[in-house]
Amino acid sequence: MQRASLPLRLALSVALLTGVCGTSALAQSAGGPPPAPPVQVAAPVVKDIQETLSFTGRFDAIQTVQVKARVAGYLQSIAFAEGSFVHKGDLLCTIDPRPYQAAVDQAIAAVTVSETTLQFATSDLERATQLQKTGNITDQLFDQRRQAFLQAQARAVGDKAALAAAKLNLEFTEIRAPIDGRISRRLVSEGNLIGAADTLLTTIVAADPIDFYFDLDEATFLALERVAVEGGTKASIVGLKGAVATTDESEPKRQAVVDFFDNRVDQASGTMRLRAKVPNADLFLTPGLFGKIRLPMGGLHRGVLIPDEAIASDQTRRIVYAVATDGTVTPKPVVPGAKIDGYRLIRSGLDGSETIAVNGLVRIRPGVKVTPQRVELPPVKAN
Repeated sequence: MQRASLPLRLALSVALLTGVCGTSALAQSAGGPPPAPPVQVAAPVVKDIQETLSFTGRFDAIQTVQVKARVAGYLQSIAFAEGSFVHKGDLLCTIDPRPYQAAVDQAIAAVTVSETTLQFATSDLERATQLQKTGNITDQLFDQRRQAFLQAQARAVGDKAALAAAKLNLEFTEIRAPIDGRISRRLVSEGNLIGAADTLLTTIVAADPIDFYFDLDEATFLALERVAVEGGTKASIVGLKGAVATTDESEPKRQAVVDFFDNRVDQASGTMRLRAKVPNADLFLTPGLFGKIRLPMGGLHRGVLIPDEAIASDQTRRIVYAVATDGTVTPKPVVPGAKIDGYRLIRSGLDGSETIAVNGLVRIRPGVKVTPQRVELPPVKAN
């Protein structure tokens, strides 16, 4: 084999040297560690908080009255507007009063007769009494006149009672609202014959205040009772003040006071029924609506709050990442609690002095430092 010429050997040497030097320079430019990923960090919000519990329930009227006639007769007129608000004593319906007016007139006549008879019997007895003193009347005749007086007296009392009953029945021909509230539609029209206490004419529900019924599971009920007893201000949760909202309201604004809980836990559901009283001066709340109530759990205490975005999952645990000034990341297990002011309460795992990652958690890798970007968390998180 012939040896390569000198010029060719020189050219190959130069090309090889150039390739080696280029590869070394490229390795030097790309072989260093990657830059630390940026992560937003902040201190937790530490402040006095009031823990609350929320429950779903339903509004109901404190009073519901079925309006029925107390006397029988033909329904003469209806005086209420369907669905309107009525006041106690307002005229609702009228039954034909003529038969009852005739009964009153008859009772008045009977009272007049009995009073006249009583007056005569009284005078007759007084004369018999005077004659008995002089011995000019027999004992039997005196007893007869005394008996006639007593019978007339009793008859007068009975006739007066009959007159009072007749007047009462006449008064019952005007059916009036027994309570303040909102009235339903008419269930009977004019001209119908209605019976006494068996024909439903309409219904009235009280509107202000209104009741709110809700159920608590056994564990929550016991927790609220224990907090109330340990607080020393009351012996039970009766009197506990909260707030209610309708289903279209994000925050409860109407004040409510718990005024009742049942005398036993429901064995089928394992829940306790509670009731709260809610003012309803604007008549906005209607019986049957669903709503939610928020009740305080204990008193004010110091709490550590962080955004939900700062909490990660590690299998069955919840963790947050504590970030040191040099960018070192340390995972810390935490126990989250209720949501307060837009943040998540941390029941254990943080004391508030830490600096934690609040954004960019996907960039955090085990053993890799980050570039902390400091931010400030507001006292209340904006929605």
